[in-house]
Amino acid sequence: MLCQFTVKNFKSIRDEMTFDMQATAISEHEDRVIRDTDGELYLPVSAIYGPNGGGKSNVLESLQILAAKVLRPLYATDDNRDHLFRMKKVAIEPFAFGAVEKESPTEFELFFRTELAEYRYILKVKKDIVIYEQLDRVKLDTGRKSALFERSADKIELKGVFAKFKISDELSGTLPLLSYLGITYKKNEVVKDVIDWFEFGINFLNYGNPIQELRMAVANSDDVKQLVLKMIQEMDLDIVDFRIEKKENDRIEVFTTHKVGEYETELNLSEESSGTKKLFGLLPFIATSLLEGTTLVIDELDAKLHPVLLRHIIMLFNDMDINRKGAQLIFTSHDLSTMNNEVFRRDEIWFVAKGTRQNSKLYSLVEFKNDKGESVRKDAKFDKQYLEGKYGADPYLRKLIDWGKMNA
Repeated sequence: MLCQFTVKNFKSIRDEMTFDMQATAISEHEDRVIRDTDGELYLPVSAIYGPNGGGKSNVLESLQILAAKVLRPLYATDDNRDHLFRMKKVAIEPFAFGAVEKESPTEFELFFRTELAEYRYILKVKKDIVIYEQLDRVKLDTGRKSALFERSADKIELKGVFAKFKISDELSGTLPLLSYLGITYKKNEVVKDVIDWFEFGINFLNYGNPIQELRMAVANSDDVKQLVLKMIQEMDLDIVDFRIEKKENDRIEVFTTHKVGEYETELNLSEESSGTKKLFGLLPFIATSLLEGTTLVIDELDAKLHPVLLRHIIMLFNDMDINRKGAQLIFTSHDLSTMNNEVFRRDEIWFVAKGTRQNSKLYSLVEFKNDKGESVRKDAKFDKQYLEGKYGADPYLRKLIDWGKMNA
């Protein structure tokens, strides 16, 4: 489970920016929160809105870049083709419009939870070199806090259950210590717990490479396939089954079975509409997330999706009878048909827009205040007020139109 993520000095993000999945103490939809074993409350859904060029995608990309920085070294000698996209070199780019920022490290801070513990991971990177790194944990059953390691430019200190580990004197400056531990001590329970979250606990979906995504989304699990079919049928499509054929050179073809009345026929997915194609690239990820309780991060979820289907997917995560394992859906969107108090809590709606110096700002609806210091009412018309520019991140302008106290 993702608890909280902070990033500083990355692309359009100049100042420290925090994205929080902890539920705030508000009264609406109190049944739509994830209650962890220790009683802490987290959000199952969060949507980020804002104008094109405002920096929405950079918020999600910064989280993906951090995961890739940790995982890439583990896959360097891996022949699993599913990992090819993670093996590509990641570019951690600082804020582009400041001389100081260009010479400063990009900073990440991540809080996440597994079944065993909550972890805090800090990574600071400058021109691919690790400047600082830290890992701490809190055991959920006892509440006991412990530091695991701290790394600075000239010192590595292993602590707690990691104290007996040995570190190579020739540890590369570009290699995160967490990655090194994942390679060298992968059988250690705590190391495995942390690395498994990066590898399996969070997943990123982007529609820039549909062939790769579709190949990765192949439902080898019968449980996943059955849930995908159930979701398709609930969307009132006439698809009653699908099958996948593996071809040469690791290619695949997907065939859908349609039933209209008593007549049944099979189509190649290439013959389907772009919306149906996207569903088949998307729904296996949705099903897997719900079945396994993982965090799913999607840029532009609404692209090529009918608003009714978008709402249906969001409500799958909001329904705690369906979302029994604490799955989370985080996405960017332009769709306003779902921006209302029936679909979202106020702390699930986020905005991104640029300030006067091309720097992106992120803030949630629940913390937004107008010029009079008033908060947004829970029964407000969120979509209407957003279109009117009352939340700052005007959908048609690249910059905040009413910056007020939020500009720094």
